[in-house]
Amino acid sequence: MDHGLPDDDTVKTALALAVRAPSVHNSQPWRWRIGSRSVHLYLDPARALPATDPDQRDMVVSCGAALHHLRVAFAALGWSAVVHRLPNPADPNHLASVELLRHRPTQAEVELSAAILHRQTDRRHYTSWEIPSGYLGLAAERAAALGAIVRRASDRSREHVIAAARAAAVQHAMNPEYRFELANWSGRHSAVDGVPARNTPTPRPEDELPARTFVAPQLGDAAQEPDFAELLVIGTSADDRLSRLRAGEALSAVLLTATNVGLATCVLTEPLEIPDLRRDIRIGVLDDSSYPQAIVRIGWIPTSAEPLPPTPRRVIADVLDPFEPSNGR
Repeated sequence: MDHGLPDDDTVKTALALAVRAPSVHNSQPWRWRIGSRSVHLYLDPARALPATDPDQRDMVVSCGAALHHLRVAFAALGWSAVVHRLPNPADPNHLASVELLRHRPTQAEVELSAAILHRQTDRRHYTSWEIPSGYLGLAAERAAALGAIVRRASDRSREHVIAAARAAAVQHAMNPEYRFELANWSGRHSAVDGVPARNTPTPRPEDELPARTFVAPQLGDAAQEPDFAELLVIGTSADDRLSRLRAGEALSAVLLTATNVGLATCVLTEPLEIPDLRRDIRIGVLDDSSYPQAIVRIGWIPTSAEPLPPTPRRVIADVLDPFEPSNGR
């Protein structure tokens, strides 16, 4: 970058944290470009999952999470990110342009940045320990600042989420294209993307909320009690590409906030990948006033649980396009 802006090592450090963001099937559907005075985020159509995510909603949400991770990383490194979302109407895959200004990091920004390296998708059972309301309130507050709402699904609204999740599991089980795609993206051992076998526990038929059925699960889950996870639904007032991008940013804020206080999280999207079921959640949980974009399982993992193995990520060189002066300032 130009003099007075972050050096290349700083930019690549921030990008290395940004790509730690969660993504549907760990598909990592982003590409980055460094301009002379900005960083650009693009959706990578080559990473599409047509059977799982036919309208690319999950992909855009995933990229939004990476965008927020990038902003948090830059803030901790001493740079404030000014984000221009969907800056090029002629290219809908150009999701964001990020300009940088000198900035003094706050303690909260440093803590959130540190949480990036500790956050992992934990699909195991959570305990019955209560989550302090202040933790959930802070997560909702940070999501609201990014243009999304967070609704805790409880009682009747929780039943709507569970019913939709069960119906989605049944419909997907009968869809050979979906099963083939899931098999291609899970059960891996040495790949740099996809869902590793070592990070997925065996689904339990008696569970209240069915887990997505990944290939060859190998993760141990010693919990004998039912899962006591809370369910948070993240929604937006509109359902266009900009709203989905912002939903991903809000999702990242919720996950990093939870990680920072020691909570485990797991993002659920399967019930939202089928339009009729997504509409049921919109009506039953969000009072037909917002569009659900992601569901988060959140709770305390047992203290006896083993640490999760790391989930792989592609190296920066694989997701970074060559510098082109005409495409970025």
